[in-house]
This record gives sequence, C-alpha cells and structure tokens, in this order.
Amino acid sequence: MGKYDFTTRPNRLTQFTSKWQASETNPDLLQMWVADMDFLPIPEIKETIINYGQEHIFGYNYFSPELYQAVIDWEKNEHGYAIEKEDIVFIDGVVPAISVAIQAFTQKGDAVLINSPVYYPFSRTVKLNERQLVENSLKVINGRFEIDFEQLERDIIEHEVKLYLLCSPHNPGGRVWAKGDLEKIAELCQKHGVLLISDEIHQDLALFGNKHHSFNTVRNSNKNFSIILASATKTFNIAGTKNSFAIIQNKSLRQKFQRIQLANNQHEVPTIGMLTTQAAFTYGKPWLEELRRVIEENVTYATDYLTKNTKIKVMKPEGTYLTWLDFSAYGLAQPDLGEKLKREAKVVLNDGSHFGKEGKYFARLNVATPLETVKEAVARIARVFPK
Repeated sequence: MGKYDFTTRPNRLTQFTSKWQASETNPDLLQMWVADMDFLPIPEIKETIINYGQEHIFGYNYFSPELYQAVIDWEKNEHGYAIEKEDIVFIDGVVPAISVAIQAFTQKGDAVLINSPVYYPFSRTVKLNERQLVENSLKVINGRFEIDFEQLERDIIEHEVKLYLLCSPHNPGGRVWAKGDLEKIAELCQKHGVLLISDEIHQDLALFGNKHHSFNTVRNSNKNFSIILASATKTFNIAGTKNSFAIIQNKSLRQKFQRIQLANNQHEVPTIGMLTTQAAFTYGKPWLEELRRVIEENVTYATDYLTKNTKIKVMKPEGTYLTWLDFSAYGLAQPDLGEKLKREAKVVLNDGSHFGKEGKYFARLNVATPLETVKEAVARIARVFPK
C-alpha cells in the first residue's frame, strides 16, 4: 500500500472539465481520451494553491529564483541535464512554444517535418502558421514505432526541411526513443542544417525500465541547433495552471525565440503556474514514483485483457500513460470506429485519424485513472469488439 491514493476517481463533472464535459449530460460515458489524469492531486500542490488563495494579492509576478532552481535541480537529478538559469525561458504551454519556434525560425512556405502519427497540435500548428507540412511516417516493427532513417533523410533533402518537430517520448505510441535513435537524428539535423524542436513533456513518464534521454544530453553539440520543451504539467497533472519551459542553450536561438514570444505577448505566465511547477519539482518525486507503478499496472492490465479478449493490437507504451490501439482487424475506420465505441461501448477514446493518416483504424486510450476504471473500460470495449 502506497502513501498516496490512486484508487479514488475524483468527480470532475462539476469542474468544467474538457475531458468529462460530454458525461455531464450522458453520465454512462467513460472518458478515456484527453491526456490528463483522473487521480487526486498531490497534497503539497493542493496546499500551495490554498496558500496562494489565502495569502496572495493576485497581481503581476516575476519568476522567482526558487522556481528557476527547482527546474535546474529537476533536470539535473532526473535526467542528467546540466542547465543554467539563463538557458530557461518560461512560457504558458509547450504547444504555444511550438508556435513561437515556428514563427521565430522559419518563414511562410518553409518545410517543417513531423513523424506521423503524432500529437495532432503539431500538424495543426504548422498548417495554421502557413508552413509546408512534411509527414515522415513511422514504421511499426516488433510492436513499436521505429523511424525509417533513410526515408527521413530523403524527406529532409527533397523538401528542404528547415525545422523538425520531434515528440520524445512519443505520443500516441509511447515510444521512448533510444540514445542511438537520437544520435542519428542529431547527425541528420547537423548534416542538413535543420533546427530541432524536441517536445519532451512526457520526459518523466518513462516506464518498465526504459530511460528517457533528453536530446541535448546525447551530444553536447546538439545544443547549438535544438530547443527542448518540457513542463511539470503532464507529469503532475497540473495542465490547467499553465506553465512550461523552453531550454535554449544557444544564445542566438534564445534571443530570436524571446523576440517572437514578446511580439506575441506570450512572455507572462500565471502566478499559479509558477507556484505549482515549483511545488511539483520540489515535493513531487515520491508521488511520481508511485504513479509510475500505477501506470505500469494499468498498462499491463489493459494490454493483456485486450490481447486476450479481442482482435485489437495494442502498442504497449514504453512511456506516457497513452496506449495506441489498432482496430484494423474489424475493418472499421474512423470516424465510424469512434462512434461505435461511444454509442455501443459507452467509452470515449481519441480518434486515431487526428494523429495522421496512419491512424485511420486506430484509437488512443488514456489509462491514467484508477485501475477499476481501466478494467471497466476495456471490458466494455471487449464486449463490442469480441475476439
């Protein structure tokens, strides 16, 4: 029995929660999609917010030395990544930071590459900023995503790619990229003058003995052409408090990034986001260690149950709390697949086609919820999609 409660599922129906909004009028629906967790908050973070409400005046604030140090210590202790205060640029979210990077380092019409399928704001952000989207399809080998590096280089050369958006660890596949993969990516970026943006928001959620390597820890020279994006929000379920950070060790890149950030008036972060981030990185390690064990148990249960009782192919994640489900054996594509899940199984999953053309027969399952909820969800899915 652990110190923290991961068995109680909070009632979020009265909290204006995006994930559970449809259940407010249809309470039979199980919401297993949006990538936030249905666990009780960390006590120290909750106390920080209570103290904020009781003690603070809600005016403008600056980034405290303690906040910077909390980030520096976390990166060093958890990921072996030595950074300094001036390397850190706070911004209200990783996705906004991607927009700033695209605007700062590319021009309209320039090619931006992603590995598809991938977290759908990647493609949306590229397109809305009027850049050319280059989709490098990932290959499924031995049940996990792999990069076809020969095709990757061809895509870079053919489209004259200026910027590469990497998702590390990968969403929706849960792949924790090996050091060798990151070294190959770095070699191609250096060879062809490509700037790399590495979204590492799931960096703390490597599972089953897998190790996350922050891109700049792989080779020291990587810092000359890369920007690392990370946050406490996914790890500690505080996305609504809005704070993330870019690590930009190259001064010239940092100045260009900050210039566009200021032009967009994105240089301020809510005070509550500063406080929750500092509290998470200061007090959250014991909770995170328990969380990983819970997620591993949930992933294992869902994988084993669906494999045994259905024809669904489960991509068991090496990291994150997201599971990529292949329904192709049933010959049902999105959006009909999602409608059948919702209407008959009463389970809402992410539409796989939103992540790219490769996701036509797929859905994404979020298992960051008490095990009993996972059991109910996969049992419902298996009744509708029997073996």
